[in-house]
Amino acid sequence: MRPRNRSVAARIARQALGAASLTLTFGLAACSGGAVPAADSKTLSAADVDPAAAAALPERYKSAGVIKVASDIPYPPMEMFDENQKLTGLDYDLAQALGAKLGVRLELQTQAFDSIIPSLQSGKNDIIMSGMNDTAERQATLNFVDYFHAGFSILVPKGNPDRITTVMDLCGRNVAVQKATVQAEILRSYDQQCKDKGSEPVRVSELPLETDVQTAVRSGKAAADVVDSAAAAYAAKTAGNGKIFDIVKDPANPAGYNPVYTGIGVLKKDAELGKALLAALQAIVADGSYGTILEKYDLSDYRVKETGLNLGTAKP
Repeated sequence: MRPRNRSVAARIARQALGAASLTLTFGLAACSGGAVPAADSKTLSAADVDPAAAAALPERYKSAGVIKVASDIPYPPMEMFDENQKLTGLDYDLAQALGAKLGVRLELQTQAFDSIIPSLQSGKNDIIMSGMNDTAERQATLNFVDYFHAGFSILVPKGNPDRITTVMDLCGRNVAVQKATVQAEILRSYDQQCKDKGSEPVRVSELPLETDVQTAVRSGKAAADVVDSAAAAYAAKTAGNGKIFDIVKDPANPAGYNPVYTGIGVLKKDAELGKALLAALQAIVADGSYGTILEKYDLSDYRVKETGLNLGTAKP
């Protein structure tokens, strides 16, 4: 998560308004909604193709030369724009690397998170890369090619005025989360523990975008934002040059609360596509480019120790 010179929350909120109707493209693709240049786009090269991954890819994607990727843009550091308004981020870079191994483009298309799974079911998109957590509920519809493992963190105003030290300090407070994410469910799972200590449950407010959530915290409408650790760390470091937010450091949960896997979502009926993506992921792990991409965004602590499908419900 690289430092920025201005408030991330304000900047990406403006970008979201300007880019909401645009189709964001990967590589050389251009779509009817309008193309946003990618920060590191390059021409596909036969030399980059992994034979095993490419052979596993279903023919219809080979013929099309493209896999359409649903992504809720922006969501730093997973998907974001750089200072030149070019698309970048962990998911974008991984998509580029995976596409090179498969010999096709992975084309990022902006899609609201609460409609991201329906966009696959309707045929609008083929896969999801949007910092989506691999959960048992989502596995009823999707297979996940897992590439990231992290928990959730508590983001508070700079100086932590409410002296929040653990998740239990959120009991009885207004807390904002992004709509359709699992954070709301996790916070509500603490209801009984809050009652047991004589407090009201956490008052959870679900807002459309992570930028809306951060705005709620900055304005005092919410005491905290509970969000993926990667996004929390990025916001704390970059918003207002690090002067707007703090992350609550809970010694008992150094990697964040409820660590979960994040993966590429693929419909169950497209299992062969999922296997091809897994082969491509294994290829970028083997050649070191996976580690290099994580290092670029200061996210090496969240690399997966093993690659696989549906690790979110795998037994230890």
